[in-house]
Parts: sequence; structure tokens; C-alpha cells
Amino acid sequence: MKPRLIILSDLWGIEKSAWINDYTEILDSIFEIQYYDCCDLGQVDKLEYQENNLHNQFINGGIEVATKRLLELEKKRIDVLAFSIGGIIAWKAQLNGLKINTLYSISSTRLRYEKEKPKCNLSLYFGDKDNYKPTSEWFDRIELNPKIFKNKEHKLYTEIGCISEICDDIKTPYNNV
Repeated sequence: MKPRLIILSDLWGIEKSAWINDYTEILDSIFEIQYYDCCDLGQVDKLEYQENNLHNQFINGGIEVATKRLLELEKKRIDVLAFSIGGIIAWKAQLNGLKINTLYSISSTRLRYEKEKPKCNLSLYFGDKDNYKPTSEWFDRIELNPKIFKNKEHKLYTEIGCISEICDDIKTPYNNV
């Protein structure tokens, strides 16, 4: 039986996530994959489908709603691949009891506000040109060493070169299984 990997979208949800297919094509041979649209998890209204509107809804309760919903949906041990807002949802869900082996969090800039580290394996990825990534002081305080992609911005996770590198990292522990 394959291990489970859940994928948590960025704030755009399924509508702007065609790039997710690049991840699932690479990882499907190793994992049983479950995709979650974070907007659906967080009961975010997509009627006004603009970044500021979606972001504000997540900040004003959507993250908490999505975290609780994820805890209701996932009862068994899993790995998590999370993009942007999905990373903070997974982080908070683990702190509240979600059984995560490894959290792969890409461009999850809201982590910079967190003070407590989840008790699971953590792999964080950021672009060095992402203006909202956590500071080096935050990484030192939380005792994490992120992977920083040179000359990349927030949406690095949609670029095929970055996708390949991230997927290689995710596959590595399973290569000899």
C-alpha cells in the first residue's frame, strides 16, 4: 500500500492550479495523493476572485476554518505538500493534532508569524526574491534550515525546474522502499 500524500493548494485553489499536475505526475507512482483546495477547506468565497479578497478571507478566519476542517478529514498519518497559504494551514493543523510525517511547505510566507514549531519533519522552500519570506533570524529562532531558490520569487512552485527539485526531495526517503 502506498503512503498518503495530501496536497494543499495556494490561495487560488483549483481554478489556477494547472501546475499541480506536474507534481502529481511525478509523485503518483509513490503516493496515494489527495488534493485539497484551501479555499474550499476554509470556506473562502471565490465570487470576487481577486488576490486581496481571497487573502483577507483567509486572514480573517479562513485559515482557522481550513485547519479545523483538515483535522476532521485526515485521521491517519500522512505526508503533506503545501503551497503558500496551504503551508500555514498544515503547520497549524499539526500543532493541533494532525499526524504528519513530513511537511513540505513551499512559499508559505505567513509562517514568519509562528512561534511554535510542529513536531514533524519539516522541509521549507522559499525564493530568495520573495519579499515576505521569514527572516534568517526567524529560521534561527525556530531552528530550521530552509532551501532557498536563487533568483526566484513567491510563485517558484509553478516553475518546472523547481517542481523537479522539490519532487526529488519528496521522493528521496522512498527511493529504497
